[in-house]
Amino acid sequence: MRKILITGASGGIAQEIVKLLPDDFLILLGRDRQKLDHIYAFHANKAIFSLDICDEKAVVELIAHIYQEFGQIDILINNAGYGLYNDFEQFTAQEVQDMFAVNTFATMTFCREVGKRMKAIRAGHIINIVSMSGLVASAKSSVYSATKFALIGFSNTIRLELAAYQVAVTTVNPGPVATPFFDLADPDGSYQESVKAFTLQPQVVAKQIVKAMKTRKREINLPFSLAATSKFYSLFPSLADYLARTVFNYK
Repeated sequence: MRKILITGASGGIAQEIVKLLPDDFLILLGRDRQKLDHIYAFHANKAIFSLDICDEKAVVELIAHIYQEFGQIDILINNAGYGLYNDFEQFTAQEVQDMFAVNTFATMTFCREVGKRMKAIRAGHIINIVSMSGLVASAKSSVYSATKFALIGFSNTIRLELAAYQVAVTTVNPGPVATPFFDLADPDGSYQESVKAFTLQPQVVAKQIVKAMKTRKREINLPFSLAATSKFYSLFPSLADYLARTVFNYK
């Protein structure tokens, strides 16, 4: 039985992942223990922990406890994250720090603490759920994109460092997903309406992630149309910038 740790376990993608893993032992982390207990009452093989992932000391202590109690983690899924959209000069310093703390620094902490243990036993798989915003810039997502660009760079680097130890690192970069993410990022629903043609259902993303647990795929970019856009962005950056700020400026 695999032992799988999932951060941001109350999120929509995480919930769909769990539905596809009935035979695995799941370690589910989130801020609200009572909410997680309710969401995952159906899953028999689990342990649930309440945690502020921005508290590095608490994360380090909890991971040590998990290893002591459960022996090891076979797969780490970093799913926690959120976004705010605004003109770049309108973000406060605190908003910038908070978004980096959750989206980037917390994931780095989990990767370091779990990754070093995977490295020691020469086995494991880290799956970082990032975003298409970490590959392609778009207006009003300056801070969110920065947190995700940083996380892709970090993931690509540790993939190289861990490859010789049989530890895989997969980055998952979905476009818009129909989850409560947009309750905060897009409270009036206007952005969701404008990108509904590209919006993924969370179960679609979850299926690709679960599939990657077997294939240990390097990178998953969804949907196909936005994956193609990221390639276009790399090949024709000036034209891509023009299109992004004019034709495809949905925010």
